[in-house]
Amino acid sequence: MNIQQGKVWKFGENIDTDLIIAARYLNTSDPQVLASHVMEDARPDFLQHFTKGDFIVAGENFGCGSSREHAPVALKTAGVSAVIAKSFARIFYRNSFNTGLPILEVKETDEIREGDTLEVDMAQGTIKNLTRNQTYAFKPIPPFMMELLESGGLIEHAKAKIAQGVL
Repeated sequence: MNIQQGKVWKFGENIDTDLIIAARYLNTSDPQVLASHVMEDARPDFLQHFTKGDFIVAGENFGCGSSREHAPVALKTAGVSAVIAKSFARIFYRNSFNTGLPILEVKETDEIREGDTLEVDMAQGTIKNLTRNQTYAFKPIPPFMMELLESGGLIEHAKAKIAQGVL
């Protein structure tokens, strides 16, 4: 998980959870079904061009709206390596870590363009834009949150701790 490379899919400000996964699909909790509809209201052809391992880059307040966990589950299951944005809605922030989806706060998202190739180094806290030869630092992820990501989310983390006899 430390270094990931992929292409950028650029979105704007205030991308709410209804744009990430529309409410009409909330009658299921099947991650594969959710993933098959991710971002379709924001960009109907998104999944036709998206490649697992790519990144979503956005502006302020990504994940605003409802508190549903379906949104980060859909993104993670679709294969989004990380969501990079200027800021995140707080409940989306926590839900993302709980489900094991890396989200990175970077103020310079305006400098990143659709189609750029990024290399994200989680350990170093850096994002290299290989297309534009630029490097950005992201807000450090607290150690416990990194543990959640490395475990695949809160449930998997708890299972591992139980198996170790820690919980």
